[in-house]
This record gives sequence, C-alpha cells and structure tokens, in this order.
Amino acid sequence: MPIPEKTTSAHRDRSEVAPTRQDEVAAAGSELVGGRFGRWARPGASALTPVRVIALTAIGMFALGMVQKLPCYNWAWFRGTSSQYTHACYSDIPHLFVGRGFADGLVPYVDRLGGDMQYLEYPVLTGLFMQVASWLTLPFDGDLMYREQMYWLVNAALLMACTAVLAVCTARTHRRRPWDALLVALAPALALTATINWDLLAVALTAAAMLMWSRGRALACGVLLGLATAAKFYPFLLLGPLLVLCWRAGKWRAFGAALLGAVGAWLAVNVPVMLLAPEGWRKFYSFNRERGIDFGSFWLIITQRSGTEITAGAVNVYGMLLVLLASAGIAVLALAAPRRPRFAQLAFLLVAVFIVTNKVYSPQYVLWLIPLAALARPRWRDFLIWQGCEVLYFLGIWMYLAYTSSGEKQGLPTEGYQFAIVLHLAGTLYLCAVVLRDILMPERDPVRRDGSDDPSGGVLDGAEDVFTLGGSAGRDSYAAPMLQGPRVDWGAPRE
Repeated sequence: MPIPEKTTSAHRDRSEVAPTRQDEVAAAGSELVGGRFGRWARPGASALTPVRVIALTAIGMFALGMVQKLPCYNWAWFRGTSSQYTHACYSDIPHLFVGRGFADGLVPYVDRLGGDMQYLEYPVLTGLFMQVASWLTLPFDGDLMYREQMYWLVNAALLMACTAVLAVCTARTHRRRPWDALLVALAPALALTATINWDLLAVALTAAAMLMWSRGRALACGVLLGLATAAKFYPFLLLGPLLVLCWRAGKWRAFGAALLGAVGAWLAVNVPVMLLAPEGWRKFYSFNRERGIDFGSFWLIITQRSGTEITAGAVNVYGMLLVLLASAGIAVLALAAPRRPRFAQLAFLLVAVFIVTNKVYSPQYVLWLIPLAALARPRWRDFLIWQGCEVLYFLGIWMYLAYTSSGEKQGLPTEGYQFAIVLHLAGTLYLCAVVLRDILMPERDPVRRDGSDDPSGGVLDGAEDVFTLGGSAGRDSYAAPMLQGPRVDWGAPRE
C-alpha cells in the first residue's frame, strides 16, 4: 500500500515522536506544563531541547533524592541504627568511608582491613571511584562525622554527573524518541536509591554502551560494557542478547568487535590489580560466592516460611540453573520470534531474570532496570505500576530493618516484609510479561508502531534475518505485514 506523503521516510527522520499524542498518561500529565504537543508547536525553536530538558529534570530529581537523605545526613547516620531506617534514608557511602579504611588512608585491595571483611568487596572500577572520592574529600578537615558527611557529598556530586550521563545517553539512543528518557529522569526509585551505593557508575556506562551500539560503533560499545562490568557484574549480561541477535542477523563482525572491546577493557582495568594484589582482587568474587541468602529475594521468603536453611553453595547452584534456563528461553524466543526482538527488550528481560533469581536484592538494584525499561517498554502506565511496586519495596525494607534492629519492635514485621518482596517481584514480572507480549505481538510495541525496526539496534536495525528457528530466514525484518512502514535510516544526511 503506498505511503501517504505526510508519512514519508524523510518526514519521519526529521520528526520526533510526541508521547503526549500516543500515551494517555503522558497526555494527562502534560496538563501540568501547558498541555499536549500541539499542531503548531515548533520543535527546536527553544534552547531547551528535549535532551537538555531531560538532563535537567534528572539532575533535579537527583537533588530531591539528596533532600530526602537530609535526616540521615544531619544526624541519623551517626546516632544508632534504627533511626536511619525509620527515616528511610540509609546509605552505604558514609558507613563504608570508615568501614573500608578510606578514612584512615588505606589503599583498596592492597591494605588488609580489620574485622570480618578483610578487603574491599567491590569490583575494581567501583573501588577506584570510591578512592577518588576519598581523595577529593581530603581538603575537608574536621572530626570524623564531618568527614563522613563530606565523603557522601563528594560521592553524591560524582553520582549526579553519572545521572546526567545516563539521562543524555538514554535520550539519544532512540533518536526519534528522546522523550522516552523522561521515564528515567522522573523515576521515583532513581531519586530514592541514587545515593545508597555506587551502582549509578555502572548504569551510566551501560547506557553509554547502548548508545554506541545504536550508532553502529560496536567496538566502543564493547569497551564501555567492559568498563561497566569492571564496576558491576550485570552489564556483562548484555553480551548475551547481542550474541543471539547478531546470530539471527548474521552480524558476526559487529558482535566480535563488541566482545573484543569488552574483554579488552575489563582486562585493562583488572589485570594490574590482579597482579599487584591478587587476594584483594578476588574478594569481590569470593564474597558473592560465599554470601548467603539475603534481603529482597524470593529465597528469603522460602527460608522464612519453611524454616529450612539453604546453604550458599546450594542457592548458587539453584540460582545459576534458573538463570541458565531463563536465558535459554530468551535465546529461543529471540531466534524463533516472527520478527527479530529489539536489543533493549532482550537486555531488559535478561537483567530482570538475573535480579529476580538472585539471592539478594538491594534497593538500588532497581537502577539497573530503569533505563532498560524506558527503552524496552516506553509507556507511562506500565512503568509507573512497576515503579510503584519498587517504591513500596524501598519503604518496606527500611521499615523491616527498623523492626528487627529496634528493641521496641516498631516497624514492619516479617510477614509485612515478605509481602513487600512479593510486590517487588510481581511488579518486575509484570513488566517482563508486557515486554514479552510486545515481542510476540509487535503491533503492540510502541516503538514499532510507526514502522521502525530497532532504533537501538545499530547494525541490526532493518537487517535481514539469516538464521531463525521459525524458517523465515532471508525475510526482511521490515516486511512484517502488520507493521508496513518506511525504514528509518539513523544518521543519514538530512536536507
């Protein structure tokens, strides 16, 4: 069927998708700032471009999260334990400034620590981040409490920069859909958990890697993924979706470049520490292997409800089997789906599987999924349902810790905390189900409704299939009858 003049490829390349015209929740929310995008609107007429608006919004939400930590910053971190839980403002950062030797000038991985934790239990790049923050804290001289406050502020400033990078990279990944990144910028869970730990470093590097892949720069994507893996383990999982998608499209050279860049970058960061301080370097891996069932996991519900103890070794085996089975299912889905899934969809599903089956779920782990969710399923209703569950879990874990750490038993009892875990799991699995539906029914995918294929796919975008499990190899990915539309050539010269 011929495409009307008003929807030609050139027109689509120049236009941006306005979510207020496609998303009922976005349209309703836009009434707070003047209403939905109108027919006479002039994109580009203002210096406040979508990317700049999103970056400023993300920084503003991060600042609100800092304000939420004020009770702890002023006193609760330093006066007992339960008060930081009742105010829901706990952070690892000031506590580990002392507990991991930064206050005493110890060198991570090299100098042995006192107590049960002999060495820093974080990956090398995160350890470097923590060390740089401690160096930047040196000019602030005073008592220990003041130095802990300054260490948190310095880390917060660095993590705010990571938040800006995250917002910009997410906004630029889908060129015609920059406003989808507003899901990241306004995510309540991001504001609440951004300064609990150092996860935003890995999240920002992962977002930058996905941006590079969307631009067809496979080697740069791999390097950034390797650096992200040197800060947190989970970014390494994104190589799995790239493998099966490149297998289906026959893009082995691009995948090889990404794999080479990832391995090379990870080795460049880790090998020096591995050689100079092997025992300290191994601590991250041995700690996670030996760590028992902890907060937030469905394993905790099983042990608490049944009264049986599951050893760390057993749960490692069970968890690994679950991840492998789910990964195999995702791989079969990617190779057998009638239309090749989008990169962001598979990345979200695999990271979500890793989180759901893990033996621990810290509140800040939600940061891993926020940008992936915004790219995989850019719809406000589904995103806010999931975020609501995560916010309730955020409150639940602190109230449970207040209950268990206070002699007065004020807070959330065990049954209430188990319900909070179930809410977190249900919200995540709900979003997984919606993404799976979009893969199996591409006409429901908001990104593909205009005929686009995979805006974050880079070399995969619009590529032919060369191998499928459904026998449709050789069929152009754009030939799905329900989604006939023009191909969008990302990065093509514009008139």
